[in-house]
Amino acid sequence: MRKRDILTPIGITLGFIMIMLAILSKGGTQEVRSFLDIASIFVVLGGLVASLLINFKMEQIKLTGTVIKEVFHKKDHGLKELIDMFIRLAERARREGILALENEMEEADDPFVKKGVLLAVDGIEPDVITDIMNAEITAMEERHYKGRVILEKAGEYAPAWGMIGTLVGLVLMLNSLTDPATLGPNMAVALLTTLYGTVMANLVFIPMANKLAAKTEDEMFIKQIVIEGVIGVQSGQNPRILEEKLSAFLPHDGKENEEEEAAFAGESINET
Repeated sequence: MRKRDILTPIGITLGFIMIMLAILSKGGTQEVRSFLDIASIFVVLGGLVASLLINFKMEQIKLTGTVIKEVFHKKDHGLKELIDMFIRLAERARREGILALENEMEEADDPFVKKGVLLAVDGIEPDVITDIMNAEITAMEERHYKGRVILEKAGEYAPAWGMIGTLVGLVLMLNSLTDPATLGPNMAVALLTTLYGTVMANLVFIPMANKLAAKTEDEMFIKQIVIEGVIGVQSGQNPRILEEKLSAFLPHDGKENEEEEAAFAGESINET
């Protein structure tokens, strides 16, 4: 289930607010204008886009919007619900046979789970199932990397183009030392391009790329649990043993909640 990830926009907004407050605390609203320079923006953004166009294929460039959208969403994997599903499948497989799971998989929402269980139903060897599903995980990881590498490269190029803008501004300033009126604007271009490039890299591009990498790791973790569940169901593993095995993947808080529920259930039985 996809949900909005409010932490990403909050973090970016908070970063810009802190920068604005730092500027306002030193000189008021009048100082804000001195931090806005169209030429500096052109140098950083224009150079950044040019570098990305040279570095990547058009197919990857077109995916940039989709990749950025993913940063503002999160997927609720429902780890506890996933484990419960495999316990239910294991119980049904032991009761009715593994072929009975084929009909149940027709309504499965997760294609990875569906594929794994259907492979098990077809009688594929466990090692082969593991290899097939791990190959799919590797392919997914590669797809995700190709998507986020654009943001990673943007995080590298933005400060570099800021430095290029600084050099341009310094050259212009040195060429016009005889005209004191031009020193201020040229110096602004020299300094602001570095500021723009650094802020964009460290507040936008690099954090976004890192969040996407973390999401990929989470998804790979969930898929490894799916593989363990599929192999457990296929091998006819006792549902209780399979539950203990898969519960090892739960966060510590999740385990504590399960223990509390079990203890409460035991107390209720004793009272009756």
